[in-house]
Amino acid sequence: MVFRGRFAEMKNLMPISKFRSPSEEGVNVRRDLGILKNQRSLHCPALKVSQKKEGKMVLDGGFAEKKLMPVSEFANPKSEEVVINVRRDLGNGSEVVYMPRFFTSEKSWEYFRYLDQHIPWTRPTIHVLGKPFLQPREVCYIASKGLKELVYSGHTPYAHSWDDYPPLKEILDEVHKAFPGSHFNSLLMNRYNSGNEYVGWHADVHKELYGPTPEIASVSFGCERDFFLKKKYQGEAVEEKHCFNLKHGSLLLMRGNTQRDWLHSVPKRAKAQSARINLTFRRVMQMAS
Repeated sequence: MVFRGRFAEMKNLMPISKFRSPSEEGVNVRRDLGILKNQRSLHCPALKVSQKKEGKMVLDGGFAEKKLMPVSEFANPKSEEVVINVRRDLGNGSEVVYMPRFFTSEKSWEYFRYLDQHIPWTRPTIHVLGKPFLQPREVCYIASKGLKELVYSGHTPYAHSWDDYPPLKEILDEVHKAFPGSHFNSLLMNRYNSGNEYVGWHADVHKELYGPTPEIASVSFGCERDFFLKKKYQGEAVEEKHCFNLKHGSLLLMRGNTQRDWLHSVPKRAKAQSARINLTFRRVMQMAS
């Protein structure tokens, strides 16, 4: 492996002598590494080390024959899992950055308990194609003063103050440290109480609210859920999708033209029986003076 700057280029075979003992078997490398393109059905198989030859490891799980995306440094080489931060170029100025262990497990559970117990969650009625529906997840909105009003699916959430929930400012500060060029000033939170709660395919393309190339930083706590991206405006014969399994304490950033060219969703999952709390940080434009 050759590191260039913050991110490195990883090939199908990856040296592990600096990170793992040669006698160790079954190292779990993560299920969110590969790219599945041009397939109608998408799954996220687990990648594991199945073979070791001459100090190298061979990746299995559906992605072994594909070139892996650029990745950042190994975060914790002494742990049971080799944690990899992923930067995925989707093309045409669209990019996703995924950091599966942005917060430690201990800190993640601390934040999860606070958010679960202290945030004033609501389940609003939204309108889809003119028909009213209870939103299939609970929400809460935080925003700085002087911003344009958020409206989606006929619903205008109440904007709570950052000062009312200090841990949210702590999380925001950590996100800004990771991405110093970002300046988030609002937060739309979602609580998925079970695998039956979801968000359908959509893109956040409100130019009057977020500008032409919005950044969205998504922090997840609690139950793992699959996050999908699929290309807009593609023919029936080819369907390009990407999947990230969002871990407890993870951070996923969408930026550039991702909202213009891609849709994203968190589908139902019958096996997800516990709650997931998701924080989506955004930059909303100021109201005209």
